[in-house]
Amino acid sequence: KLCAKVASDLRKPDALVVVPPGDEAAFLAPLPIRRLWGVGPQAQAALAEYGVTTIGQLAEMPRGTLHRRFGRHGDDLAARARGIDPSAVASGQTPKSIGHEHTFNHDTIDLRKLEATLLDVAESVASRLRRHELAAGSVQLKLRYEGFETLTRQAPLPRQTRESEPLYEAGVALLRRTLVAGRGVRLIGLTAINLTDSQQLTLFDASARTDRLTHSIDAVRERFGDRAITRARLLTDRPSRRFDFGERPELPGAEEDA
Repeated sequence: KLCAKVASDLRKPDALVVVPPGDEAAFLAPLPIRRLWGVGPQAQAALAEYGVTTIGQLAEMPRGTLHRRFGRHGDDLAARARGIDPSAVASGQTPKSIGHEHTFNHDTIDLRKLEATLLDVAESVASRLRRHELAAGSVQLKLRYEGFETLTRQAPLPRQTRESEPLYEAGVALLRRTLVAGRGVRLIGLTAINLTDSQQLTLFDASARTDRLTHSIDAVRERFGDRAITRARLLTDRPSRRFDFGERPELPGAEEDA
């Protein structure tokens, strides 16, 4: 993991660096110490007092000296300088929001088209919520008008959910309150926010059965494509688009996730 991180930073953005097993220390040795994880400006200044400017020189330092100077961190530096890092690989952080956006080829004032696109977007957001085992407490609508004026509006949901219908209904309510009649819309997006790792149940809720059904639909779509199972309305109104996964707003371009 340590060498993979160092190697990935050497020749960005798309060059390939190969570090054969057993050659980790030799790969690291000629590199400046700033390349080594855990060596910040203060550590660099302290190591410079010993004449250490490369990772190889750091690896040759007596471990006792590093321990006396840096404590337990010095022990870690001695190991890393030799390409040794037993720490586990982290799987990543839980998303703070999950959203999708769609940019139209041409500005539109067609409410039916906007609502159909919002339904399609809500389906995608709900699917990703289920994939991450998360539920949303609120939704945020994003509209970009002609001239690139961008508005965002948000509203709480009746309960934490990872189902598409509540996301869509809340999004449509926001759309109808926000939309300016006669103004062309260039982009529409929906983001699930206030995420938790559980879906709230209501007294008469069939959430378990709904969850099983939606997960089955997700499995079919993953295997056979998004259009394998879809809503009847989207058979004719579904937009042709690519998605934005995560929190990367403002990418320009038609039919692009933004």
